[in-house]
Amino acid sequence: MPVTISRRNGSSKLNMMRLQTIENKEYLPPSNEVLSEVKYPKWAPTWEKDQDHQFDHIGVFKHVDRGFFGDFRFKSLKNSDVKFKHVSPKLGLEVDGIQLSNLNNQQKDDLALLVETYGVVAFRNQDFKDQGFEEIKDWGRYFGPLHIHPTRGAPKNQPEFHLVFAKGGLEVNKDLFKDRLHKVSWHSDVSYETQTPGITAFTMLQTGPSGGDTQFLDMFEVYDRLSPLMKSRIKDLKALHSSKAQAEEASKSGSIERKNPIESIHPIVRYHPVLKRKCLFVNRGFTRRILGLKTEESNKLLAFLLKHIESCLDAHIRLSWDENTVVVWDNRRVQHTATHDWPDTNCIRHAFRVTTIAERPIGSQEEYEKWSPHLEKESIKHTEYIANLSPEEYFEQFIQS
Repeated sequence: MPVTISRRNGSSKLNMMRLQTIENKEYLPPSNEVLSEVKYPKWAPTWEKDQDHQFDHIGVFKHVDRGFFGDFRFKSLKNSDVKFKHVSPKLGLEVDGIQLSNLNNQQKDDLALLVETYGVVAFRNQDFKDQGFEEIKDWGRYFGPLHIHPTRGAPKNQPEFHLVFAKGGLEVNKDLFKDRLHKVSWHSDVSYETQTPGITAFTMLQTGPSGGDTQFLDMFEVYDRLSPLMKSRIKDLKALHSSKAQAEEASKSGSIERKNPIESIHPIVRYHPVLKRKCLFVNRGFTRRILGLKTEESNKLLAFLLKHIESCLDAHIRLSWDENTVVVWDNRRVQHTATHDWPDTNCIRHAFRVTTIAERPIGSQEEYEKWSPHLEKESIKHTEYIANLSPEEYFEQFIQS
C-alpha cells in the first residue's frame, strides 16, 4: 500500500484510513514493494512535509528568449551523423545524433529556436537521465528560471523536478475509467502562473514496450482555423487561469502544497515574440472564465473554443516513448495530453520534467514591446479586483474607455 502523507497540521484518523485505501494516486508516494521495481531509485517521487507552503511563485522578470539568438538554418545542430525526421508537415521533429547534455551555448540557442519552430522535438538515444541533478538544472536554467510544481512529487531535496510516476495493473485500469470514458486532458502546463512556461524537457526513465504516447496539438494551427470574424471578436478578450482546483485536489489526496494557490489574467489569443505568430491560449485544466462576460456567455464561448481545440486532431501528433528519449517542447505553442492506454500492462511509467519560465503571456507585438516588470507588478496588484468586476463594470473600465 502507498505510504500516506499528513498535512502540516495533521490529518484526521478517518482521512488517514481513507488515504490508505487508495492505490496509485498521483499525489501519493509509491509503496516499498513498487519501489523495489524502480530502475532509477534516486528519481523516486517524494512529498517532503517541510516544503509545505515554503515556496513563492517566481517573481516578475524580463525574459530573454534564447530563440532570438538562434540560427534558422540550425547549422550548429546539423552534421552528417544527425538525422532529422518530420513527424508532420507543420508540427514535430524526431532527432537522432544530437546529445542534449553536450550542447554548447550556440547549440542551445539553436535548440530553443528549433523547438519553437517545430513546437515539439523528440531526441532519441539520450544520456540526459544519467547526468547529475545540478547538471540538468544548469542546462534548464540556460533557457529561463526553473518552475517548482506546487503539488507533484519530486526527487528528495530536488523540488525543481516534476515527476510522473505510476504502476499499472488490471485494477488500476478499472479504477482509472470507473466514472469517466477517457482521460484525455489537453493543457498547457501551469498556465495559472503570472509568467508561464516556455522550453520544457520531459525525460523518460522507465516505461513499458508500447503505449503511453504523448499527444501534442499545434495551437498556431488551431487559431488559424478560426474565421476572420471570430478572430476579431476574441482578439482582446482575457481569461482567468487558476490553480485553486489543483491545490484542492492535492489537499484532498493527502499531498502537500509547496505554494499558495494563484490566479492570473491572460489573453485568450497569445502572441509568440520569436515566431511573431498568434495562438489560442485557453485550456480545460486551468482556464476558468472569460472576463467581461456573464456566466452563461463565458461558459458557451469557452465550451466552443475548448471543443474546437479538442476536436482539431488534424493539427496534432503522437510521440512514442522509449527509455532513452527526451522530448522538448514549447509550452506557448503547443498543448499536450497523456495517453492512458497502458495501465493494464502492470508496468511502471516513470519520467521527470524540467520546466523553464518564459515571458508573461501577451496579445501583440506592441504589448510585448511596452511590457516592463514595473508595470506588471502594478498590474498584479489589481488581479483580484479586475477578476471580481461585473460584466458592466469590466466593459466600462477596459473596453468602452
